[in-house]
Amino acid sequence: MCGLLFFNDKFHFRIKDEKRFNKEAIVEFCNSKGIALYDTACEVVRLKDNASDKFLEIATATDIKALLDRIPHCTAIVTTGQKATDTIVEKFGCETPPMGGKSTVRIGGREYNFWRMPSTSRAYPLALEKKAAYYLKMFEHEGV
Repeated sequence: MCGLLFFNDKFHFRIKDEKRFNKEAIVEFCNSKGIALYDTACEVVRLKDNASDKFLEIATATDIKALLDRIPHCTAIVTTGQKATDTIVEKFGCETPPMGGKSTVRIGGREYNFWRMPSTSRAYPLALEKKAAYYLKMFEHEGV
């Protein structure tokens, strides 16, 4: 997604002649833009052998407040799937944002823009360009 949005090349972070991405390059890019990535769960159980969130059970949730306490300049939380969105909503009692939109969430005395983005998974049935349009709106709003 970031390759397409920031470099107009969806394969920008792909390792040449391989079907995988360069994790170090992605981390360096995210650090340069002030983007932090983390899961809403530290331990999950797949109830069926597929990637669907529908059959995912969170065994150990991430301590999101403690994580955010470590990044005091953070102003937004972005989820990239229904399970992550539901986790934030249930944990902090906020409104579910519309797809591609935002609401507000209060965590530990701080207020954040809470964005709900479409899953970046190839299994999610939406064209990459349409997904990218949602992310572009969010990045522009957040000044990235």
